[in-house]
Amino acid sequence: MRDVVLTATISLDGYIEGPDRDISWHRVDEELHQHFNDTLREAGAFLSGRVTHQLMTEFWPTADKDPDASATVAEFAEIWREKPKFVYSRTWERADWNTTVVRDVVPEEVRALKEQPGGPLVLSGAHLAADFLRHGLVDAFRIYVDPVIVGGGTPLFTEGSAPADLRLVETHTFGNGVVLLSHERA
Repeated sequence: MRDVVLTATISLDGYIEGPDRDISWHRVDEELHQHFNDTLREAGAFLSGRVTHQLMTEFWPTADKDPDASATVAEFAEIWREKPKFVYSRTWERADWNTTVVRDVVPEEVRALKEQPGGPLVLSGAHLAADFLRHGLVDAFRIYVDPVIVGGGTPLFTEGSAPADLRLVETHTFGNGVVLLSHERA
């Protein structure tokens, strides 16, 4: 059975984006980006909310066409295009780039997706994560903590998130000060 892995970059004070959707504080250098590529290449699919998916579609479908794109950027553009994607949206009818639109988080449908062969299902987006957490559908957490305090914005974990007992399975400190904390359900 495939795991649903909540993957997020957060500030030290727990925000995935600052005020006005600011993510300029994310510290993605070549080392961290290559790590993302290596990890996400193994994913079976990406699960995201409409806003996250829309932000991704504004850049990644053609990022490798930019002559100034680094090798890691070009590599991720290909990974992103080729992976199946599920976008949770009540307003979209369809989406491009190998994407299936899903209206609501239905636990039975997610469990059926987990039963399919392939790599882990990578979940992103705070609002969608909250729905998955309320239904007990998140199996693992890959949280990248940036050494910054944002002071406000969108928190990763919101009030009403279901409690979860976790077990630390990996830590890694990158050269830029970002720390990976990987947990699984206990």
